[in-house]
Amino acid sequence: MPDIGQMIPRLKGSTGDGHELDLASLRGEWVVVYFYPRDNTPGCTSEARDFRDLYADLRRRGAQVVGVSRDSVKSHANFALKQNLPFPLVSDPGETWCQAFDVIREKVLYGKRHMGVVRSTFLIDPTGRLAREWRNVKVPGHASCVLDAIPAR
Repeated sequence: MPDIGQMIPRLKGSTGDGHELDLASLRGEWVVVYFYPRDNTPGCTSEARDFRDLYADLRRRGAQVVGVSRDSVKSHANFALKQNLPFPLVSDPGETWCQAFDVIREKVLYGKRHMGVVRSTFLIDPTGRLAREWRNVKVPGHASCVLDAIPAR
């Protein structure tokens, strides 16, 4: 995991719309990469809707949004269509992106331990360096905090 100010590793992944996204291709713009546990769950749906609802404001600040989870491309396609998401969702079943950003942690659900994605967001500056990170995100108000962290143009 890069520290603040360090370059983000080169990452590629398949998106729900059937394309391959190369993170390096977004250089020149701010990039919001948010990791979430699972498509179509209440918290993840709320988070996706919040980024969707602020998407025009994020674009006005020169920012792209990329959601990432371990769900399949097909699951992402259905989720994006159902929620009318204007940004790509990267399918990361091999956890390449998750490991690069160190978001896989042991979690406890109903007394059972398992490894899962910890809801986290990373802001990458236009040069490809990590500018800010939010870990163990609580959804309400989070997308607005991310928007506020991006300088107005």
